[in-house]
Amino acid sequence: MNFSGFALRLFLLAALAVVLPGTSAWTAGALIETPAKQAILVDHATGTVLFSKNPEQSMPPSSMSKLMTLYMLFDRLASGGLSLEDTFPVSKKAWRMGGSKMFVRVDTEVKIADLIRGIIIQSGNDACIVVAEGIGGDEASFSALMNDAARELGMLDSHFVNSSGWPHPDHVTTAKDLSILARHLIDKFPQYYPIFAERSFTFSKIRQGNRNPLLYKNIGADGLKTGHTEAAGYGLVASAQRKGRRLDLVVNGLESVNQRSRESQRLLSWGFREFGNYALFKSGEKVAEAAVWLGDQAAVPLLIENPLTIIVPRKARRSMKVSVNYQGPLPAPIAKGQAVATLRIEAPNMETIERPLIAGADIARKRIFGRLGAALEHLLFGGVSN
Repeated sequence: MNFSGFALRLFLLAALAVVLPGTSAWTAGALIETPAKQAILVDHATGTVLFSKNPEQSMPPSSMSKLMTLYMLFDRLASGGLSLEDTFPVSKKAWRMGGSKMFVRVDTEVKIADLIRGIIIQSGNDACIVVAEGIGGDEASFSALMNDAARELGMLDSHFVNSSGWPHPDHVTTAKDLSILARHLIDKFPQYYPIFAERSFTFSKIRQGNRNPLLYKNIGADGLKTGHTEAAGYGLVASAQRKGRRLDLVVNGLESVNQRSRESQRLLSWGFREFGNYALFKSGEKVAEAAVWLGDQAAVPLLIENPLTIIVPRKARRSMKVSVNYQGPLPAPIAKGQAVATLRIEAPNMETIERPLIAGADIARKRIFGRLGAALEHLLFGGVSN
């Protein structure tokens, strides 16, 4: 049975793109272009991909892979295995490491609190090796741990061979995987995430500024990490929040620092401008009612088990079709919590969404005389009565 005369709020769906938490239902790739070779823009709360370009294409992650090193460190801090006041020793390998540096000194001990800022703000390759050796014993062993953690996070197209993103043909990731990593860093480690927004850090009397250009633009950006190598081009994993809504962005393969800055700001602004999200149903909320056959009640409320959130494209066509589907009337008895119907949402350029609806009450069968009366009425008048 197709039943669509329910909650007035559902009528609003005629103009809305709808997603469920953890899904990617809306496809908007044709609405905007980017010179980035790889890109993905994600609504943080729902995981909905608002825009993507080659999101699963293998690419060198450059210093953006330092986020994985930070994840490993944060995980051990959060579990209590390490503390911010603990120190790691500096080896000759770390001290000699080239590229961007925190300028740690050989045969000294550096606090983890300083190493975190040395990686995030100063993009220190040397700091990454100090952390890798402190946790894994050596960088190769630490890289194996990174790969294990990546699999657990669902980063299925990433492979790490070092802790810093130093160029290596086997050190690869994807824009999609980096967006997954960013989401976990933000959600799992809220106590450490604010460090990503710090604009400068001084170590060994050397002050360096955060390389994330979006932190200086007053657009709600508060993370995460830049990257650049000749092979990869210029990249950025970014996140920004406006009016309680967060978007995560990954871009890579851009041609210059300025292009990276402009394009990242443009894509985030587009996402905030063109889309909004709205909580349509709370967990356990009533969506509709279904008629019941031979029950002690005429109808049963249909509830949605988990919250339903929609992504709202400002200029979406009014072509949404929403229906509650069940074979009805539903025969009694019905147990509370029993899946009895399906909420279905369909629209062009969007994957069809189906969500089970459960009975909100126990419905017993009528006694024998009630059932006989209902059957007789059906024979005489052809209607459904309870």
